[in-house]
Amino acid sequence: MEQINTLETAIKESRNIVFFGGAGVSTESGIPDFRSANGIFMQETGNEHSPEEIISIDFFKQFPKQYFDFHFNKLVYPDAQPNIAHHFITQLEQIGKNVTVVTQNIDGLHQLAGNSNVLELHGNVQTNYCTHCRKVYMLEELKRDDDAIPRCPIDNHIVRPDIVMYGEALDQTVITEAIKAIQNADLMIVAGTSLAVYPASTFVDFFNGKTLSVINKTPIRTIRNDALIFEDTIGNILKSIKL
Repeated sequence: MEQINTLETAIKESRNIVFFGGAGVSTESGIPDFRSANGIFMQETGNEHSPEEIISIDFFKQFPKQYFDFHFNKLVYPDAQPNIAHHFITQLEQIGKNVTVVTQNIDGLHQLAGNSNVLELHGNVQTNYCTHCRKVYMLEELKRDDDAIPRCPIDNHIVRPDIVMYGEALDQTVITEAIKAIQNADLMIVAGTSLAVYPASTFVDFFNGKTLSVINKTPIRTIRNDALIFEDTIGNILKSIKL
């Protein structure tokens, strides 16, 4: 309870807040993570290719049908709804906090919950674009051919999700904006991530603010001895916070 009170005080005293979220934020909306025992990477793909191989840019270009079979089955969850973490950020904004969300997730639930400043390190499955003319299509606008491959009605080229696949570089503009927000934050809340994947694993190193809080079901690396660490679900902790 003392740590909850400390986090409440930190929120009240902070003007600029960064919420750095990983897969654990989305799992509470029913979306599986990648690396846990029941995660996407542990699931059968129905062929000889591993999930890591399938969601690579080389595989996408060579085997688009197999890629999209996996994509729409394992990466797209159109019925998923925002959970307490997403709504908590909206509440922070409503009480006048300047909140920047830095997320490793690709589901678009932060925007669905009304979070206004979202930096997506790995893109978003809700947004797609033609590989030829670059026209943008939202998920519900996709037109799929007989092989269930999304096609652009203008030129019939493949429409791909606006996500970062293996073998592609992260958007440097997004990274720069995320680091800047972290450097300017009074409070940083790290939630639902093991901080094990580069370059996201290095982002906490840029935080020089007053309070670092970590919410994760399993222990993770932190760089500050005074970090507020909660080994619990995000929902359990955030529902205890009184704003």
